[in-house]
Amino acid sequence: MLLFRRPELLKGIYAMGFNTPSRIQESALPILLGNPPQNLIAQSQSGTGKTAAFVLAMLSRVDTSLKYPQILCLSPTYELAVQTGEVISQMGKFCPEIQVVFAVRGYDITDKLTAHIIIGTPGKIIDWTFRHKFFDISKIKVFVLDEADVMIATQGYHDLSIKLHRKLPTACQKMLFSATYEDNVMRFAEKLIPDATILRLKREEESLDNIKQFYIECKDSNEKYRAIANIYGAITIGQAMIFCQTRSTAAWLSSQLTKDGHAVALLSGDLTVDQRIAVLNRFRDAHERILITTNVMARGIDVEQVTLVVNYDLPMDMNKKPDCETYLHRIGRTGRFGKAGIAFNLVDGPKPMKILKQIEQHFGKPILKLDAENVSDIIHYTVG
Repeated sequence: MLLFRRPELLKGIYAMGFNTPSRIQESALPILLGNPPQNLIAQSQSGTGKTAAFVLAMLSRVDTSLKYPQILCLSPTYELAVQTGEVISQMGKFCPEIQVVFAVRGYDITDKLTAHIIIGTPGKIIDWTFRHKFFDISKIKVFVLDEADVMIATQGYHDLSIKLHRKLPTACQKMLFSATYEDNVMRFAEKLIPDATILRLKREEESLDNIKQFYIECKDSNEKYRAIANIYGAITIGQAMIFCQTRSTAAWLSSQLTKDGHAVALLSGDLTVDQRIAVLNRFRDAHERILITTNVMARGIDVEQVTLVVNYDLPMDMNKKPDCETYLHRIGRTGRFGKAGIAFNLVDGPKPMKILKQIEQHFGKPILKLDAENVSDIIHYTVG
């Protein structure tokens, strides 16, 4: 396997705390690291270690004697591109000769690239490839498309991804990852990679077993707020993320918690990219213990210290139906890489209760009721 041709990567893996592979890593790595290179389409939600799997494959394929881009990783957002870069930095910390460049808004270059790995968003990579010709796409030997379901849901990204793919050499190893496996995702995946090995999680495996899920019945927003306060008073929490359905609710909750002395960060879609990155970096550095956000943060951002997720509002789609995919991504912000996590759902009425029960049925995992006024109850079920 290629991994052992670069033993420095093993040191990086152990330094990251990986001792045993996750399910997706165990299945994917023999495919990704083998010779001859094989193509892969994999369904795996965030938090299962899929980023580490494809990053290891990317790093393993780099030939550092060649001073031009060989690996191209496509992400749907700035934040996900930066996050992948951070995993590369950690895993490749003992391989300083491997160079990475970001093709995202705000990162501008003027000359041909010599970095081995490019990570970026479709628009910027298309610009660098066809308009400026900063690198030769015919020399790319590994192509990764991450979060394919987000990519095809984003206006224009579907066509840009296909445009890039058409220029890749036949021998290029192609990897596509998606958290969901709906028909439109599968059609897109098979169009891009018709000769791939396919790995797919069963529906009952989608909800992470290491996350304890609970719900608390509340009459109104004041009871919801009191439930959060009681939770904080009862259990020890590293960092927490609280998801709200609207920006106005998130802003109100942030104001209330700040008044009560909590260190709170607020993240929503109306912030600029630079503002969002700054908020996230402060949260990662533990300047704030609580991050309140809308669905802008439901996917893909890893903050290892997060031990609690609160759904202040249950996720719904445009038709007021339960959004099970978003729920999965939200609770997946805790319990990262097999660690224990807790998810609380605040339910204020029969409609949210119906949504909760539908989510519970969808994943086939129990969501237990808790009495937020009973401190011993919270301690018993969440700590025990």
